[in-house]
Amino acid sequence: MHQIVRSRLLPFISRSRRTFCSSVSAKFPKEPIVASESLVNDQPPPTQKKSWNFLKFGLVGALTAASATAGYATYAYSLEEVDSKTKALREPVNYTVGDDASAFDKFQALLYSAAMTVPAKTIELYLDLRRSIEEQVRGFTEPDAEKLLPDLHPQEQHVFTLVLDLNETLIYSDWKRDRGWRTFKRPGVDEFLEHMAQFYEIVVYSDQLNMYVDPIIERLDKKGCIRFKLSRSATRYQDGVHYRDLSKLNRDPARVLYVSGHALESSLQPENCVSIKAWKLEPDDTVLLDLIPFLEYVARNRPTDIRPVLASYQGRDIASEFIQRSKEHQRRMQEKQKQHGHFWRR
Repeated sequence: MHQIVRSRLLPFISRSRRTFCSSVSAKFPKEPIVASESLVNDQPPPTQKKSWNFLKFGLVGALTAASATAGYATYAYSLEEVDSKTKALREPVNYTVGDDASAFDKFQALLYSAAMTVPAKTIELYLDLRRSIEEQVRGFTEPDAEKLLPDLHPQEQHVFTLVLDLNETLIYSDWKRDRGWRTFKRPGVDEFLEHMAQFYEIVVYSDQLNMYVDPIIERLDKKGCIRFKLSRSATRYQDGVHYRDLSKLNRDPARVLYVSGHALESSLQPENCVSIKAWKLEPDDTVLLDLIPFLEYVARNRPTDIRPVLASYQGRDIASEFIQRSKEHQRRMQEKQKQHGHFWRR
């Protein structure tokens, strides 16, 4: 009996199972089967990832610290100071162990030598790099030669050197849209140059480029009164200003006078400055002509050192002060002559 019932129900159960499986498979899409080995191989081990991150951050931190140290050393110390302070650290380290030492001791000695060599090589690299950079910068900030002028002739060792600025001292350059640049000569500049050339070695020292200075001097100095002309490449660039460095002229500083409308602002040697009024196209200007008596007096009397003489005029207009002193000197001489005459009359 049971066998008869089982034989009749078995086909029906098998058909219902096939129907259920087909309906389930129709509702849910089949997903691709991925091997378990590929899933494992695609993901890096967590320990390796952490070690790589630690190494990366360590290198970044070391480079940042090294850059900060190099920047501070560059700002706070000169190249010579850094060289002297790190000399002991850069000396070769000879850490040796005996032949009978253990392998661990030999390995420790090797690590110590490597640890001391890396900082020394790093400092040497920093010094070489900084020395190279400073040499390149010095080419733009320092005068292009240690001696800007050739040696004086032995027969002219007593001659004073008169250094003249160009802009707003001998000339004035003006620009307007309708006509562009125009250059004007200061009143009396021709007479001034021609007269001073009899007593002085005249040098024009400008902070402009030579492509600007050369054609102006060529048109300005028709009689060849100016012996030498120096342009921007001969100046010292410091704090955004092109300074005239009179110590590089290859002349005795006791015999150098620098005349400029901006003398104290443009020279590194204020003790040699003869400051005059800057010219800005005033038609009745007589500054250069007024200065001739003082400069001629200096050239004729040849003081041992011009710097104390200029210091006695500090804060005063040299031309007008010299006239007053000359008048006072003449008055005293006349009084002495009168007293001397009264003495003989008695």
